Amino acid sequence: MSDKNTLKDLLSNKMQRRTFLKWSGAIGVPVIAGGIGTKMLVDHKEETKTAKAKDTEKIISTCSINNCGGRCVIKAHVKDGMVVRVSTDTQESGDLSTPPLRACVRGRNYRNMLYDPDRLKYPMKRVGKRGEGKFKRISWEEAIETIASEVKRIGDKYGPESRYVNYASGQSWGLHGGKNAARKLLSLTGGFLNYRNDYSSGAGNVATPYTYGTNNTGSSFDSLLHSKYIILWGQNPSEMIFSTPYREYLMQAKKNGAKIIVIDPRYTDTAIAFADEWIPILPTTDNALMDAMGYVIVKEKLHDQAFLDKYCIGFDGDHMPVGVAKSESLKSYLLGEKDGIEKTPEWAERICGVPAGKIQEIAREYAKSKPAALIQGWAAQRQAYGEQFMRGGAQLACLTGNVGKLGGWAAGTGYWSRSDIVYPFSYENPVKASIPCFLWTKAVEKGTEMTEADGLEGTDKLTTNIKLIFNMAGNMLINQHADINKTTKLLEDDSKVEFIVVSDIFMTPSARYADILLPGTTFFERYDIGVPWCFGDYVVFGDKTIDPLFECRDEYDVFAEVADKLGLKEKFTEGKTTLDLVKESVERTRKELTPDFPSFEEFRRNGVHHFKYDSPLIGFKEQIDDLKKHPFETPSCKIELFSKALWDMNQQDEIPAIAKYISSWEGPQDPIINKFPLQLISWHYKRRCHSTYDNQAWLEEAAKQEMWMNPKDAEKRGIKSGDRVQVYNERGSIYIDVKVTPRITPGVAGIPQGAWFTPDKDGLDQRGSVNVLTSQRPTALAKSNPQLTNLVEVKKA
Repeated sequence: MSDKNTLKDLLSNKMQRRTFLKWSGAIGVPVIAGGIGTKMLVDHKEETKTAKAKDTEKIISTCSINNCGGRCVIKAHVKDGMVVRVSTDTQESGDLSTPPLRACVRGRNYRNMLYDPDRLKYPMKRVGKRGEGKFKRISWEEAIETIASEVKRIGDKYGPESRYVNYASGQSWGLHGGKNAARKLLSLTGGFLNYRNDYSSGAGNVATPYTYGTNNTGSSFDSLLHSKYIILWGQNPSEMIFSTPYREYLMQAKKNGAKIIVIDPRYTDTAIAFADEWIPILPTTDNALMDAMGYVIVKEKLHDQAFLDKYCIGFDGDHMPVGVAKSESLKSYLLGEKDGIEKTPEWAERICGVPAGKIQEIAREYAKSKPAALIQGWAAQRQAYGEQFMRGGAQLACLTGNVGKLGGWAAGTGYWSRSDIVYPFSYENPVKASIPCFLWTKAVEKGTEMTEADGLEGTDKLTTNIKLIFNMAGNMLINQHADINKTTKLLEDDSKVEFIVVSDIFMTPSARYADILLPGTTFFERYDIGVPWCFGDYVVFGDKTIDPLFECRDEYDVFAEVADKLGLKEKFTEGKTTLDLVKESVERTRKELTPDFPSFEEFRRNGVHHFKYDSPLIGFKEQIDDLKKHPFETPSCKIELFSKALWDMNQQDEIPAIAKYISSWEGPQDPIINKFPLQLISWHYKRRCHSTYDNQAWLEEAAKQEMWMNPKDAEKRGIKSGDRVQVYNERGSIYIDVKVTPRITPGVAGIPQGAWFTPDKDGLDQRGSVNVLTSQRPTALAKSNPQLTNLVEVKKA
């Protein structure tokens, strides 16, 4: 489909033009067959004719502000108040620090999404059982009045801890997302239950600071131009875009002569594009490989003893915390001095499936190639003992002395940032109680029973379970949370959560569980500023290209009206519109942080601002250059390979003081593998951003939703490519087509995450929504999501 098509062409396209009869029947509102088609075209054109004179095509730069790690420049070609096509950044500067921020296949689909016939058009309220998807159109006045009264009623009856703003905000991941508007409203009316951490790097966020004192362990991507050896461990930037320029630097590092190794259960697009070698590995066993690499490095005296002596605690018996036996050191563990098990490559091969000779080879190459960068993805820490994975990578970086060195990398979570802008929208929550975000379903069912052991902080005991949920532009309520069947059953009972508000642009699986459903806006229909996740030296201006379609409204404006009903509008808005907040962000950034940041009009005109630096940011360079002046932010002021804080928890079987391999539940050594013999993983798919765009037919053409299976596993089950299969375990069952390919490790099945939960009349998912099969059992230390720890069986449907 050409993005030069007119709106009329788009809507008449066979793949995009869908009937609205089924949906209109659910909401009880007469809608023309073909829905958004002719009626939308006429209504919107008539509105724009009266609002403005016809003009020539304008090109307005905006930003893909959704939950993608990169930020691309989208150029909206607008004529007569309509986006007639989109293009992207083509500016070639020849400078790696200012690459073109080109849109991927998702970005080039944005116009299709903007004018999709299934856009939510007006506020609605539930009229059937929760989860049935039956809604009735209501006025904005009724929606706002209902929200205001329920916020007050539930707050008065149960207290502020009963109110919760759910994690995720996929369609508004800029400066001024809807979840922050909801939080400010609740803060002004007594407060809400806080959450902390995230689903992306939850185990790492908690574990890495026990080693380094911080999660800011990465270096700027230009530092990789000086690397001789790069290990991408479970990281896939070709599909999971951490920052748009990252791949440019990886390619240049490769051209400079760096050897790149990819360790992953799948032969990913990143391995195809960048790797000199792919090392397949069984999921949940990464630390066995890490331990064996450490064994080779220490046994062959390839470790940097001087670095370990000066900067680290816990490597050997001479550098242990006071009161801890020498036999608890990392070196002692690797050599088997206490448990009698040397962590040899042969030992690891039996666990992780990587040949012993290959383990020796990569251990030697990593230790001898100076400088070397071990960069950890976050997928491998989304497993039962993901904390060990993040600390294990840091151990290898320290053993080889690659911390604080140009071209090295400290491993761990790997955040880095040297560029910033001011966030002017703020609130202060009177409630101090906080739960790990992954345990929100537990706080719904057993909130008053949660303790410190469940990750409860800020209070000894909650006074109430969660009774109200705001789910703003995210699909975490159902689709992206673990164990969908368990979650749907919980939320269907409206005596537990009494009121749910969802704002979105489509009827997602999560939207179906709303009591009040609000039609949100796309980034084309609002102002904002887009920043790359934790990485990148640029920001993109999100210009409003058209007025919101139909009755769609930005969440900030909605909550301002709710605040007005509660007599708090002035406190909520402080007299500012969203555009005022964007302008304030720019002006305060110029005044408080970066004097050479462009003015608002210049930023708007350029569409993007690249921060410029004379040299790379090197993680922990200050500490390595002068440890006395710049100590590590740990209790010992050094790198803690052995953490006394973890030791004192006295849970060594699951939370050891040094990083080590722990056999995982639902891993390859779990006895239930005899019943469910395949390890199931998922990955971020290039045709979706998490679950966003799963309903876009054009992107289904680009990358089909299908399960990967190794030929050996397929042959055992009589399965061929293209077959429909049933994938199941004790938590549920899904149906999906299969791709038989050697690009995935034997014994492993892979399903791209984010497919929308689509149950048939019997409740069986037909789309391949992987979270039907995942577990709500949290990780041991962080209480984070373990959604890549699963055992399943597969049979031909």
